[in-house]
Amino acid sequence: MSLRIGVPSKGRLMDKCFDWFAARGVTMERTGDDREYAGTINGLPDATLVLMSAGEIPRDLAAGRIHLGVTGSDLVQDGLPAWDDAVEVLAEMGFGQADLVIAVPRAWVDVDTLDDLDAAAAAFRRTHGERLRIATKYHRLVREFLRAAGVADYLLVDSQGATEGTVAQGTAEAIADITSTGDTLRANHLKPLSDGLIHRSQAVLYRSRRAPWDGPARTALDALRQRIDG
Repeated sequence: MSLRIGVPSKGRLMDKCFDWFAARGVTMERTGDDREYAGTINGLPDATLVLMSAGEIPRDLAAGRIHLGVTGSDLVQDGLPAWDDAVEVLAEMGFGQADLVIAVPRAWVDVDTLDDLDAAAAAFRRTHGERLRIATKYHRLVREFLRAAGVADYLLVDSQGATEGTVAQGTAEAIADITSTGDTLRANHLKPLSDGLIHRSQAVLYRSRRAPWDGPARTALDALRQRIDG
């Protein structure tokens, strides 16, 4: 079985993946138009390029449907329970950096830390009779982080759209979301907590621990490891 490498199917992340592999002697190219998920790979015998969304890659790695995959560490660590039992980090790729942070309205002048957030959540519960809502796409990472910090009386609400807009829309009081520059937070009158960094994410090349590692796939992996290490 050939080595199946899952790569994001569009945008800057795909382009940067292609550049990263090209620098290691493996050329990848998307073929067809934007509606086709087809591509070619050269410079690595017995390897097949699989184009898919970054969000699908953790699932397919865990299921063993692809051998290697490039996606954000935030998506893997949030999407896969006991993620390091399912995948192994082969290389941190040095692009796609972003921070997953807790952010609150700038108008909350007395809320700058997690302890402040805990106090604000308790006060919100006393005043309104319900829990303070935090909108996020990253339920596992946020829940574990807040539990470790001792923050209680909150409710995570799922956000599938623009998380930064949920406070202005009145569907949440705070958010936990990915940011690279902070510009979108500021544009939506939000501020990150000073100790509210949950995870520093970047693009990572992962190896599936559950894919079939027969002769051709193993040989191709060994050749790629030599180029990464070199």
